Amino acid sequence: MAEQVVVLEPGGEKAQKIAKAMASQTACDILRFIGEGQKTSTEISEHLSIPMNTAKYHIENLLDAGLINVSATKYSVKGREVKVYSLTNQLLIVAPRQSNIRTMLLKYASLFGIVVFGTLVLAILSPFIGISNGLAEGMNAAPSAASREVGIVYTKAASDAMGYSLSQTLDPAVAFFFGGALVILCLFCYELYLLKKVK
Repeated sequence: MAEQVVVLEPGGEKAQKIAKAMASQTACDILRFIGEGQKTSTEISEHLSIPMNTAKYHIENLLDAGLINVSATKYSVKGREVKVYSLTNQLLIVAPRQSNIRTMLLKYASLFGIVVFGTLVLAILSPFIGISNGLAEGMNAAPSAASREVGIVYTKAASDAMGYSLSQTLDPAVAFFFGGALVILCLFCYELYLLKKVK
């Protein structure tokens, strides 16, 4: 099973639950014992010589914090359902929330630099791979028999008369640049909104 990475923000709800669950030495002893292998509440109570109610209290806190889980169930001799506990496979990282505007601006400035670089590469390579003028050639080609039958004729003169060329309006480098810039702007505005909402 892959290890789950959990990032905890100091003071956050998840961090508070974990702090509460591990505030007692008994809870730490329970974690250490379960770390040796799957255990039931009865085994925990007997091994640590603590009352069953105390064991259940700490087990509930550890479950709520996500530090342990119910890995299986089995039945006792009397036919009662017994839960078997094991440690969750996760890596806990405590990190403060990034609220520095300067850091955020630097991050998005670097993303914008990547978009500019990609645009330049695309602009340099497009004449060699025929992206920009492929559509224009199709537009300027002689009309097909089907188009002549219905009286539709596309000519270069007609497109020039409208003041634009199809290859200019659909330049892939320009489209890539504006598309990338728009995505970055949307992400930046959304992150800025979340930052103000938290404050």
